[in-house]
Amino acid sequence: MDRRTLLSLLPAPLMATGPLTEPLRAGAAQLIGAALTDQQGWARLEYLCDRIGARLAGSKTLEQAIEWCAAEMRRDGFSGVETPQVMVPHWVRGEESAELLAPVAAPLRMLGLGGSIATPPEGITAEVVAVESFDELDALPASRVRGRIVLFNAPWRGYGPTVAYRSNGASRAARLGAVAALVRSVTPHSLATPHTGAMRYDAAQPKIPAAALAVEDAGRIARLSKAGVPVRLRLRMQAQTLPDSPSANVIANLPGREKPEEIVVLGGHIDSWDVGTGAHDDGTGCIACWQAVVLMKKLNLIPRRTVRVVLWTNEENGLRGAEAYRQWAGETVKNHVAAIEMDGGAERPLGFGLSALTAGQPVQERAVAQAQQIGALLAGIGAHQVTSGGGGADIGPLMREGVPGLGLRTTGEKYFHWHHTHADTLDHVDPEHFRLCIATAAVMAWGLAEMEPRLGS
Repeated sequence: MDRRTLLSLLPAPLMATGPLTEPLRAGAAQLIGAALTDQQGWARLEYLCDRIGARLAGSKTLEQAIEWCAAEMRRDGFSGVETPQVMVPHWVRGEESAELLAPVAAPLRMLGLGGSIATPPEGITAEVVAVESFDELDALPASRVRGRIVLFNAPWRGYGPTVAYRSNGASRAARLGAVAALVRSVTPHSLATPHTGAMRYDAAQPKIPAAALAVEDAGRIARLSKAGVPVRLRLRMQAQTLPDSPSANVIANLPGREKPEEIVVLGGHIDSWDVGTGAHDDGTGCIACWQAVVLMKKLNLIPRRTVRVVLWTNEENGLRGAEAYRQWAGETVKNHVAAIEMDGGAERPLGFGLSALTAGQPVQERAVAQAQQIGALLAGIGAHQVTSGGGGADIGPLMREGVPGLGLRTTGEKYFHWHHTHADTLDHVDPEHFRLCIATAAVMAWGLAEMEPRLGS
């Protein structure tokens, strides 16, 4: 990026108003400039993705990533670098396959769902019943489902509504006597790429194996079924859940110069699924938030309050890291001014969604208005939107204690194309968008840690 283009993106000098002092504004401009030319953050993301790779809870690669991050943070000169232990679930995929047997023979693109049990060694061979919704399943007589494999060919209606079939489909099918459950991958777009993700069992129902099919394969089976053509397939899975394994959160601080006891925390989750290399989900979130604070330190921008980076473990299949951080923080939770999470990939950033409703509507309104003033400093890079409603899974325990939570928002145009797939690799991260995310996280964290009064006050 040439100097003229860079200068055009920096905040214009404005008269200080409200909580935004001239030093705060000047610091924001410096951070944007440094982020847009930063090379270290990308190099670290490349190392995490290409040299360490996928980082599922319980895996050796997750622990390698945690050790590497902590060592690098110490080299950065952060104070109080800690890796408090967290016991996490340990699910192992093993070998797996699915194949169509009738009316034609064909391999199926599949990924077992995290937490699923295995099939018998010989697999499960059964006829398929295809439905598009839970209502359609429940309308069937149990005799139509018993002994069969249920396929939930639910069309994409956004992540929230559609992921319910991945999460709950197995138990809903088991209730009617199904022997296995398949779900159409939770994505609006597919190039024969199945998407994994966590599922959960209802303790009141039998446990049956569960897997995701690529959209194309799910569609083919559903069309055959709708045409009245019997469909049989064989599913083989060696999945197993081992005893909980030790892991850790990674915590590092940039102490505040005036109010070090007050904390602005930001970060992402260091674990990923066991396919792809966890690039967008959530390598970019971890490295962007970490590098945002590295740039403060490099520029000698020491904020009024402490800025803390946390890389949470086990977001994908347990949220143990989020709960453990809340316990580790103890009474200091009341001193957390704000919590920022980045867990939506590193496409072009738009701004933040903010929620502080557990602290009351007046606090919510004040907090949004204050954050909008900080967000305005990001107008030059188009990341200035701050809207009501946001947060994240890992900062959820803090938000329930009244800490205002902010989720970094991007255009989200392709995130769910790669989400939980073999394709979540560095190749699909745009370096310029990634640097814009670093700038966005840096300015908001700096502003929240620097401004007076504190967020929501």
